[in-house]
Amino acid sequence: MEHLPISDKAVLNRWRLVLGKYASGHMGLPGSLKGMDEALDFLYSREQKADERQEKGGLEASHLTVAAWLNEVRRLFPKETVQVLERHALERYQLKELLTDREVLEKLEPNQALLGTILSLKHLMSDQVLAAAREIVRKVAAQLTERMKMDLERSLLGKIQKNTSSPVRSIRNLDVKKTIRKNLAHYDREEKRLLLEQVYFNGRVKRYNSWRVVIAVDESGSMTDSIIHSAIMAGIFARLPMVEVRLVIFDTQVVDLSGYADDPVEVLMSVQLGGGTNIAGALEYCKGLISSPHKTLLVLVSDLCEGGPAANLYGVCSDLLESGVKVAALTALDQDANPAYNRTIARTLADMGAFVGAMTPEQLGDYLGKMMS
Repeated sequence: MEHLPISDKAVLNRWRLVLGKYASGHMGLPGSLKGMDEALDFLYSREQKADERQEKGGLEASHLTVAAWLNEVRRLFPKETVQVLERHALERYQLKELLTDREVLEKLEPNQALLGTILSLKHLMSDQVLAAAREIVRKVAAQLTERMKMDLERSLLGKIQKNTSSPVRSIRNLDVKKTIRKNLAHYDREEKRLLLEQVYFNGRVKRYNSWRVVIAVDESGSMTDSIIHSAIMAGIFARLPMVEVRLVIFDTQVVDLSGYADDPVEVLMSVQLGGGTNIAGALEYCKGLISSPHKTLLVLVSDLCEGGPAANLYGVCSDLLESGVKVAALTALDQDANPAYNRTIARTLADMGAFVGAMTPEQLGDYLGKMMS
């Protein structure tokens, strides 16, 4: 196999994965594909009779659990393959521990990966398990909110106001010029030293409902991390005094969740991952939510893989920009900010005047703070 062309090696590797571990004596497998092999074996070894699995069970190295397996297949395989594997697991092999066993779910560590799994499978859960899943969503949402809110609030709670003083003694608020000017009378000429009788600090301006932020979130399956962070972001914005939030999620249809913008748990439990994508239709709906274009920021969270004609998307985006709306298309909102998006559409929107980029939540807070200052 060492001397085969790369294309032939790829074909052999695929056949080796199809045939499973019991072909390993005849066909080797690169170490990079070992995880795929174990994930497939975890599921498809169920084709063997129970007594055959027991005989060979002592020799198997894999100790995957159902929860770990779900995370692994999402990490290792493309979306279409993951959907096939999950369907086989649930329908063909009745692998429903996460869907029917509340005790199993309650023992799992609440984290963002598990939250993503819950969002993908919650439509298949029984009412009892769904209640446990909701509690996990609540815990993870609280963790993420605590982590994100300090940076977002720091950026959004107003710019320095240099015409008023503040009782808050913070180095960030220090008014150096005023402090020097007001204390010049206490300058010691012999010691050549300025004595500070009083130190002055700048105040901060708070704007109450002066900006409307419209967040439109693509709920296609590839956007799971971005959906999670968008829900948290909307919840933080909704609690700020200077921002009025409108939140919609969309695939080929639009669902307005503005009434739940301050409750990320309710938002996340309303998401249905998957389906097509009609970005133009979503932005057209968002136009109806705008009353003061010059005081509106529209945040589109999407991979920009438009399902309809791109011309429709360009048209509605042009209308928004010409009206004075600030448009930001964010291709990633997770902590790693690894973007995967339609670069042609992204480039065209940027050329039209929209901001297009991949940001962590902290960077997003700084950007919004600048836009609203």
